[in-house]
Amino acid sequence: MTIRLNGSTSGYTEIDAPAVAGSNTLVLPTGNGTANQALVTDGNGVLSFSDRGRMVLSTSQSANNLAAVEFTSIPSWAKRITVMLAGISTNGTSNPIIQLGYVGAIETTGYLGSAGFFGASSGATAFTTGFGLSSGTGASSVFHSNAVIIHLGNNLWTFSVSGAYSSGAFAISGGGQKTLSTTLERVRITTVNGTDTFDAGTINILYEG
Repeated sequence: MTIRLNGSTSGYTEIDAPAVAGSNTLVLPTGNGTANQALVTDGNGVLSFSDRGRMVLSTSQSANNLAAVEFTSIPSWAKRITVMLAGISTNGTSNPIIQLGYVGAIETTGYLGSAGFFGASSGATAFTTGFGLSSGTGASSVFHSNAVIIHLGNNLWTFSVSGAYSSGAFAISGGGQKTLSTTLERVRITTVNGTDTFDAGTINILYEG
């Protein structure tokens, strides 16, 4: 049996059963859900609206001549944020960091973790004002890395970074955590002292939820 819903002026929408139909009942949810949600089933014919997986690539930004690069308007459904850095260098020796924030504010305390480099020599630095992207930074250092920030719930975010210097034979590794005061809405890439400027490189973010 086919159910046909005619349009008010033209056309129609049909719902049809399979050619060999068994007994089947689908229970529709109440309400209309919210934007970008999809219908899902519990396996027993009860349908509900659920957030669907989404992945958004932001617009790349040049870091050249900037003391900080900031990405805002990150939606509340984002649960994983990847910060991608290519050819980054600064005009000083202050280590680069990532800081998290919400509408109108960046949090600059309460970070736990460290980052280090290893190769012909090695070293590491503990960071409390942001997530460390590298250690032992010099004015001639050039590095490339992917940093991943993941939401664990209750505004708790974990962090990991891996990368390498192309100005020397060194690899980069680090990690940490931070509990925000409220829902994350922005990410800032800067330096520990906040005054050294980037003199090269491109930064972008990819967020998923």
